[in-house]
Parts: sequence; structure tokens; C-alpha cells
Amino acid sequence: MVEKKRFKVGEFVVYPAHGVGKLIDIEEHEVGNTKIDLYVIDFDKDHMVLRLPVDKANSAGLRGISGRDEMLAALKMLSVKTKKKKAMWSRRAQEYEAKINSGSVGGLADVIRELYTYQVSGEQSYSERQIYQTAMERFVRELSLVENIDEEAASSRIHSFLEVA
Repeated sequence: MVEKKRFKVGEFVVYPAHGVGKLIDIEEHEVGNTKIDLYVIDFDKDHMVLRLPVDKANSAGLRGISGRDEMLAALKMLSVKTKKKKAMWSRRAQEYEAKINSGSVGGLADVIRELYTYQVSGEQSYSERQIYQTAMERFVRELSLVENIDEEAASSRIHSFLEVA
């Protein structure tokens, strides 16, 4: 059985479909005759607040911010050379979206690494740029929290790993 982690108000968390947010409250609501606790998560950059039942947090993929070792492993993935995929864009786009929405920092790194090749060569379509940007923004936000640096420094750090490949 998977242990359910209880998050605390003030903690940063990662919700797979939206990225990094801050847990700002735990509210108790009554639905019918049942009381439920809800995590209230603020996604400041997206101007959005999410209410997620505490009991559903684990199955929804809510997790804490990555540890330093996990983040370093993801950064190292960025410097591994990758070949351009020959699959149709629609299939690749689905794979990329699934990796982004998995909530995994490794999945984000994988998407960034693969799409960076297209960006450098100038062969990126609008939708490729959008997916790349989404993955990059989420990765930058989490890296900046893990390493306690601003987002600009986090972005520079990511690019230093990408340029090695």
C-alpha cells in the first residue's frame, strides 16, 4: 500500500496537470452529510486556485518538490544527446503532453531535451514551441525552488546542460 503524504500549509507542491503551486490552506467542506478536507493550492503564475480533496491527492499525483538528487539526475538527462524522432508530430505531441502531465521532473527533462534539438535548428512549429515552453516553465519553477535561486538563474542552469549535448 502506498503511504499517503500529508502536506502542510505554506509548502510548495507539484500537481501534474498544472505544475508547481503553493498550498495556501486546508479547508473543511460539507457535501451532503459528509465532511471532506480540501487542499487549496495557488498557482500564482497561472492566476489559478485549485481545491483538491485530501483523500484524492495521492491518486491525483500530487507530490512534494523534487529532492536535490532527483533534480540533478533530471539536469544530467538534458546533456544526453538525442536523435530527432521520425514519428508523426501528432503522435510525438501526445507523448510529450503525457510526459509533461505525468508530473515527473524526469519527464519534463526528456521533453525539453528532445524539443531543444528542434528549437536550435529552427525547425520548430508553433505547437512544438508551445509544448517546449510549457515543459521549460514547469522545470524552471521547480529547479528554482529546489536550488533556492531565481527563475532566470534556473533557466541559465538548464541551458548550460542543454548546450553540452
